[in-house]
Amino acid sequence: MFKKVWQRPFPLVMWACGLFIALTLVAMFFYPGGTWTDPQLAGYRFFQNFFSDLGMWTTPGGRPNPISAVLFFIALTSAGLGLILLFLTLPRFFAHQRLSRYASWLGLTIGVWSGISFIGIAFTPADIFLDAHVNFVYSAFLSLPVAIFIFAIIIWRHETLPNRYAAVLFGFTVCLVAYLWLLFLGPSGQAAQGANYQATGQKLIVYIALGSMLYLAYGANQQQIQAETAV
Repeated sequence: MFKKVWQRPFPLVMWACGLFIALTLVAMFFYPGGTWTDPQLAGYRFFQNFFSDLGMWTTPGGRPNPISAVLFFIALTSAGLGLILLFLTLPRFFAHQRLSRYASWLGLTIGVWSGISFIGIAFTPADIFLDAHVNFVYSAFLSLPVAIFIFAIIIWRHETLPNRYAAVLFGFTVCLVAYLWLLFLGPSGQAAQGANYQATGQKLIVYIALGSMLYLAYGANQQQIQAETAV
């Protein structure tokens, strides 16, 4: 089973991205309500609640949240594992070029750490392990743009991989940097309006990330199928 996954990993990466979208949407339906700035709100507010709110066992208003917490844990752990699998297997395309091979190993190391950090977010609910949760968030979003940028350059220089994949990764990198500006220098999430900006920005970057990873995994899968057919 493991050998089969390792040989054809990219469909599994695509499934992991799709699973995150599906499970988080279901988790939003079961979330009882409440934000950090208004704990008494009912239901999940897409532009006011953070993704991490879904993973809390108790909402800011003190309501139990077991269903959403379990769904979010599964969703984010799956996405993190998918990210790790993607970065572990991308270097196979660059094995024949020394500089690209070494650069891909660097991207692999940083990308795997980002995937581990996303899993760390899942294992540290914000209502129980807030400091660790925030540290994993920072770690995930600071390491991911570096790994993505490295692979964007490698793909851009590759003689057979289409440059459209590199263009998507370059665009994703720009979006990630913009989100980091919002996260560290933007409006404070302690105030209602600032929390809305932060929550909206977080959702945009997460869905952009999923779309980019889906596209890259699809492209890598197509390249692998073509290579196998040509043999």
